[in-house]
Amino acid sequence: MKRYLIFGAIGPLVGGFLMLLATTVDSGYWTDTSWSEIGKFLGAFVRTLQYSYLFGIVPMLMLGAIDDILYHVKRIAPLVRMLILGAVGFATAALLYGSRGPDAGALQFVLYGIVGLVPAMLSSWLAHRYDAP
Repeated sequence: MKRYLIFGAIGPLVGGFLMLLATTVDSGYWTDTSWSEIGKFLGAFVRTLQYSYLFGIVPMLMLGAIDDILYHVKRIAPLVRMLILGAVGFATAALLYGSRGPDAGALQFVLYGIVGLVPAMLSSWLAHRYDAP
């Protein structure tokens, strides 16, 4: 049960931060970076955190369910389970977000794929570390 709490709490937080980072990198916001722009970025992250949880909780709980299913297959090692979940998260996020807009390309595909990869692998690792029976 802790597995779903880990996925629901950590995933949208990290995914929302990476989504905001991916959109700002993709828009060219980081060309001239100063401390005030970093402050604006972090302020925008705090203001949009509620939407990260609103739109990110269900996909992360679905990834938690996949992780739970793979956890019960005894022949799958924890590292392989994290890699499988990372691949599913990368593919899902890249296909949902990466091919949108006029700038669809490899950079945009990878940036938005990382939005799904990192929270899925991090949550799976934390679930393996703290949800062991």
